[in-house]
Amino acid sequence: MSQVNEHNAPSTPGKLKPEKSPYIHHRLRIHSSLSKLTLWSSFFLAFILFLFILSPPSPSASPRRALGDSWGGSHWEKRVAKSARRSSSSSLAVLVTGASGFVGTHVSLALKRRGDGVLGLDNFNRYYDPNLKRARQRLLDRAGVFIVDGDLNDAVLLSKLFDVVPFTHVMHLAAQAGVRYAMQNPGSYVHSNIAGFVNLLEACKNANPQPAVVWASSSSVYGLNSKVPFSEKDRTDQPASLYAASKKAGEEIAHSYNHIYGLAITGLRFFTVYGPWGRPDMAYFFFTKDILKGKQITIFESPDGGTVARDFTYIDDIVKGCLGALDTSKKSTGSGGKKKGPAQLRVFNLGNTSPVPVSELVAILEKLLKVKAKKKMLPMPTNGDVKFTHANISLAHRDLGYRPTTDLETGLRKFVKWYLEFYSKKSSW
Repeated sequence: MSQVNEHNAPSTPGKLKPEKSPYIHHRLRIHSSLSKLTLWSSFFLAFILFLFILSPPSPSASPRRALGDSWGGSHWEKRVAKSARRSSSSSLAVLVTGASGFVGTHVSLALKRRGDGVLGLDNFNRYYDPNLKRARQRLLDRAGVFIVDGDLNDAVLLSKLFDVVPFTHVMHLAAQAGVRYAMQNPGSYVHSNIAGFVNLLEACKNANPQPAVVWASSSSVYGLNSKVPFSEKDRTDQPASLYAASKKAGEEIAHSYNHIYGLAITGLRFFTVYGPWGRPDMAYFFFTKDILKGKQITIFESPDGGTVARDFTYIDDIVKGCLGALDTSKKSTGSGGKKKGPAQLRVFNLGNTSPVPVSELVAILEKLLKVKAKKKMLPMPTNGDVKFTHANISLAHRDLGYRPTTDLETGLRKFVKWYLEFYSKKSSW
């Protein structure tokens, strides 16, 4: 390595020619390198920006954000107000979250049919086929229900909705569903079922007037409880899945907001809802799909050798329970976030009271589809699923007039009819 010392320095300052100095050469090389680096960096950044502009939106992005079509403005507010307009002073004005979901679509249609004002909110996530959600959205749009494309965790959006519409009720059905998916993406359950619920309750408690809140809990909260049928008074402190734990957390959060802020809140524990426009991640749905395609289906056996059983509840019966809960909800007692007195707090089971083994579900589908299923029996995995569910609905019967009337074969027949019609049309799109 060459060394620089006092013997290499000029004896008389100013006499050394710049081109002969190693320092100057070094600086010039650095300057040249930096210039080239800056030039190529600029080209690279410009190229990345070009690709970004031309690239399609991220699959997880909502269409509203992807298209840059932000909410707000007079036209948007008119659509919101029109959708939520009540037919009479005795009708309800309801914000339905998760409106493009399975239960949300059916509840929104039922409310609109009887003259209530209905505004939907949904973020159209990709947990399952968003095309099905968009098809439900078109169905609701034809009925006069506008769905705002937005997220529960968008506090500014929620505040704006309550500014535009004095909602009398909120039907909170938005949630990250599914027991098994929690093992792949646990954060989504915290984001939607806990943080999202808190954000919604914050908007409700700050509203004036405060709306009454009805929300979807789940039969999953009964977890490892072995006492049957499940009653609202039974213990729910042994969740078998993160999904169940998030719903149980929701029930405790609801209690807090009721106690502190005077929000009238009703929780509904749904038991395995099925029917037309259902969720593709549910067994009856993907069994139908796989049976028709000649694919093998898996049926889980419980430790005692029997198949898993579920209290399958048809969607129309669930909708009646939801409307009954809305109609019997009392007014919240708070104003501007301050409680003025005790408020109503309730929780109800909404089931069918007749658990059916999954093997029997498959037999009914084979009969309706006229196709023999290729079955594979496996032990029930330790992924959060439980052996059986069975609802005691005496409380809902007494207070809501809830009375399920649809047996499994009748309900599956209606589902299969819808499925065949919907997917035959979809194949021609």
